[in-house]
Amino acid sequence: MFKVSKATVLEITQAIKNREVTAEGVLDGFYENIALKDKEINAFIAITKDLAYQKAKEIDLKITNGEKVGKLAGVPIAIKDNINILDERMTCGSKILADFKSPYNATVIERLAAEDAIFIGKTNMDEFAMGSSCETSYFGPTKNPVNLEYIPGGSSGGSAAAVAADFAPVALGSDTGGSIRQPAALCGVYGLKPTYGAVSRYGLTAFASSLDQIGPFAKSAADTAFIFDIISGHDIKDSTSAELDFNISSELENFNIKGLKIGLPTKFFGEGLNREVKNTVLAKIEELKNKGAEIKELEMPHADYAIAAYYILAPSEASSNLSRFDGVKYGFRAENIKNLMEEYTKTRAEGFGDEVKRRIMIGTYALSSGYYDAYYLKAQKMRTLIKEDYDKAFEAVDVIITPTTPDTAFKLGEKTGAPLAMYLSDIYTISINLAGIPALSMPIGNDSKNLPIGMQIIAPHFQESRILGLASFMERML
Repeated sequence: MFKVSKATVLEITQAIKNREVTAEGVLDGFYENIALKDKEINAFIAITKDLAYQKAKEIDLKITNGEKVGKLAGVPIAIKDNINILDERMTCGSKILADFKSPYNATVIERLAAEDAIFIGKTNMDEFAMGSSCETSYFGPTKNPVNLEYIPGGSSGGSAAAVAADFAPVALGSDTGGSIRQPAALCGVYGLKPTYGAVSRYGLTAFASSLDQIGPFAKSAADTAFIFDIISGHDIKDSTSAELDFNISSELENFNIKGLKIGLPTKFFGEGLNREVKNTVLAKIEELKNKGAEIKELEMPHADYAIAAYYILAPSEASSNLSRFDGVKYGFRAENIKNLMEEYTKTRAEGFGDEVKRRIMIGTYALSSGYYDAYYLKAQKMRTLIKEDYDKAFEAVDVIITPTTPDTAFKLGEKTGAPLAMYLSDIYTISINLAGIPALSMPIGNDSKNLPIGMQIIAPHFQESRILGLASFMERML
């Protein structure tokens, strides 16, 4: 019997087209699994059953009538709840948007829908994508399906958990400083942060507009590449969108490891890195070396400044982007208000959580008169130097490999009172966003607690094919 919950994207589409199972039958299988396990995991904020079954019926009717169906016919996809789906809830994990319904579709949603994907639900997330553990959501924390006592990572923790728990074969998330790669690593799935501009941001609720990117979660390199090919490409609705097309899925099998130059930044393997994570990553690199890759150590002189630069730049952009949530046009509005200023202050005080308030205040301070040059301008200069470090590194190597996270998942509540410790969870991912380059986290094993370990593969701008080609090779090798 066809077991949908463990199936890949290709297996699902083939089974539906061959009439081994209906699109409705596939949905039934995933929704049964969600009903069974999500009360504990809390991966979803909203289940979009009406929308999903309507689409499934359309696909089944097309197949019955012998009509052509899309590349993703009948494939359920979980969508992070900061990506807009027409007439569905879009909360960003916040009280201030708790009952908001989107008036339009994001470009990535349009592209997936055009290929007959089915949107199974909106996933939980750190409020406004601000967090590394999926604990700041107004709708409660998400738990790691591998071990319910641990966090799934953030901010796209719900999407990573949905794939890891077999609630959907693939999911979409957003990555501003590691919010796809870090939860992918901690939940033991694949997570791709594309090059800035490779995927349209139209319909993604902005956190930090110069850093945000939408990307996929999946259980294999092939499924990751398949979804990326569909959601990527130029979009006239996004002025930062690059005029490029991708067809990586067809190239995966042709990847050649021999002579591939792999860079290892020494600073990413130093103090603060869990020994089990370090040894597991280095063991995989040694295997690649034995298969013909060339290994080269790299100096990244400005890597130590990435966290400091990010936590000035991202909050600065957030303080501007989140000013639109004021209780006037849409979303939550405070009661018993006397004037407009009180409406603003009470709505934002009651509607935003502590972490969002913290970052708005940091950003507003960094942009304020007298501090702009001392903080924001210096952070922008450091961002340029970090990008130049990567540009120089890629003159010598083809890809860079690092751990995705300094440690495996930590326990729920362990770091909620220590924001600086929480911020350090993204120490290996943040510089990628500052440089605007692509990176993938792939699972490479488990630690002694049986918690997943992720390895990060980084490439130059728009070289997602190198990343996914190497990941696919490692799947076959391992």
